[in-house]
Formats: sequence, structure tokens, C-alpha cells
Amino acid sequence: MTDQILETAVKTADDKHAQNIVALDMQGISILADYFVICHGSSVKQVQAIAEEIKNEAQNADIPVKRMEGYGDGKWVLIDLGDVVVHVFHEDDREYYNLEKLWGEAPVISLDHVLT
Repeated sequence: MTDQILETAVKTADDKHAQNIVALDMQGISILADYFVICHGSSVKQVQAIAEEIKNEAQNADIPVKRMEGYGDGKWVLIDLGDVVVHVFHEDDREYYNLEKLWGEAPVISLDHVLT
């Protein structure tokens, strides 16, 4: 199920033209989730569109959306899908928070099979 959640989130973000999609393997590093998906949009509207579509596609696939935070501001939207947490940033905020560096010990998952 976790692989399906990860694939759904990544494909949906890509379909909405999210940029620089990265998946981090958080197993054994964080108790929050097994995977973090990090991506960004270039405008508040795009960030919101990416987040909304991930939420909708998850629900359509019977993946529970535990919560979604930050949607109104459109700067950093967090979508909790249980074993997968998706972070959709505005481009400037992604650079500022730099989660990839913060969680630098987390292995990056290849998304080639999803983003073909």
C-alpha cells in the first residue's frame, strides 16, 4: 500500500507540473512517515492546485488523507497520507526550508519508474 501511496502522490504532482520532485526514504530516520515527497510550484495558485489534486487523487484511490495544512497560504502545504507525507512548497520557501538538507541522511528514492 505504501508504494501505491508514494506512486499516486508523485504521479499526481508530476501531472500538475510540480518541479524537482524528490522522495526521501525516512524509514529508521523519522517516526512521522516512511517517505517524504518534496516538490514545488512557482506560484501560490500552482502550489494549491498540486496539493488539491494530490488530495483528490488519494481520496479517489481510497488512500486516507489524515490532514492537509498550509493550503490557504499556498507557501508550504503538508499532506499527510499516513506512511507518506507530501510537502508542496512555493519555490522560494523550498529553498529557505531546504528539507533535503535537513534530512540529508535520508536516502533519495529513484522515481524513474514513476516519472517516465
